[in-house]
Amino acid sequence: RSSAGETMAWSESVDTLLANKDGLAAFRTFLKSEFSEENVEFWLACEDFKKTKSSTKIAAKAQKIYSDFIQADAPKEINIDFHTKTHISQNISDPTLSCFDDAQKLIYSLMAKDSFPRFLRSEAYKELVKKQQNGNQKRWLPFL
Repeated sequence: RSSAGETMAWSESVDTLLANKDGLAAFRTFLKSEFSEENVEFWLACEDFKKTKSSTKIAAKAQKIYSDFIQADAPKEINIDFHTKTHISQNISDPTLSCFDDAQKLIYSLMAKDSFPRFLRSEAYKELVKKQQNGNQKRWLPFL
């Protein structure tokens, strides 16, 4: 359960939002409504990928990310430029922990500049803030 302060804090930056479990869930739901949840899913997959220690897991996870998000007609294909896509395709056979960094930066930037401001203006976000402000009033004013 997020407090109203936390919910308000999500508006500070996309990082604050992505780092908060409830914020991330709310943002994902919003992106789903806009048919662009593949962006946050790709970003999360990259964050997870960068923590991978075993070289066999690195290859397997890289291939999974590639087939899910990058390759042509991928089920959750992200919108990245041809140059970035080609670069990843050329290096996927011998992936490194940084092989998706450029694509992840592009998607992060897209979310930060485009989806995030729309999320903050959305009814869904306004409702969450309102609900938590009302919840806090009731907690502190039991006689209401």
